[in-house]
Amino acid sequence: YLPMSGQILDATLVAAPRQRNTNAEKADLREGRIPQDWQDKPSKLSHKDRHARWTLKFTKAKRQEDGTIPATDLAIPFFGYKSHVSIDRKFRLIRKWKTTDAAASDGARLREGLLDKTNTASIVWADTAYRSKANEDFMEKQGFVSKVHRKKPHLKPMPRHIQKSNAGKSVIRSRVEHVFADQKSQTGLFIRTVGITRAIMRIGLANIVYNMRRLLFLERINAHA
Repeated sequence: YLPMSGQILDATLVAAPRQRNTNAEKADLREGRIPQDWQDKPSKLSHKDRHARWTLKFTKAKRQEDGTIPATDLAIPFFGYKSHVSIDRKFRLIRKWKTTDAAASDGARLREGLLDKTNTASIVWADTAYRSKANEDFMEKQGFVSKVHRKKPHLKPMPRHIQKSNAGKSVIRSRVEHVFADQKSQTGLFIRTVGITRAIMRIGLANIVYNMRRLLFLERINAHA
């Protein structure tokens, strides 16, 4: 199953047990320091996750009882890590992956080894989080063809031709959502350990399990064919 037909990039949040820290402790963690109180209590330090971070998860507002939908989306606080993956369009197997804290930018990961140069096609699909001049220049220099969604102009309506272009890209890009849905529904992906090293291992194993399940599915299709 060679990586074929281009690749799709995306990321999903992976929850971890919430930490109850003081404002001073949070400030120390953001600066990369270990709070003094934790250093004096090794048993407490071993149970504190110093790498997971808080972020906001945006979701569409639900329809009201009168049938209207609020104009603004909902912002839900979220604590944990983020799983970044690149799948091939043809077989939807995970080819490249990376784990970061939940607050890390999606777009910057594109330039950190997330693109698969072994894919037989050079096209890259991704949502607007990956649209930046740095990423576009990087892909061009590396020989990739960008099909990344374009962002809405600031304080202006989205041009009709860009709307149609993004809609066409979404048909393909949405396939990566099936990967995350499978992981969370079938394996209950959740970080129960402490620290990013163990989180990387947990998410990496989840990616391997997904690829094994996907391989069995592909084999069954070929057997019936």
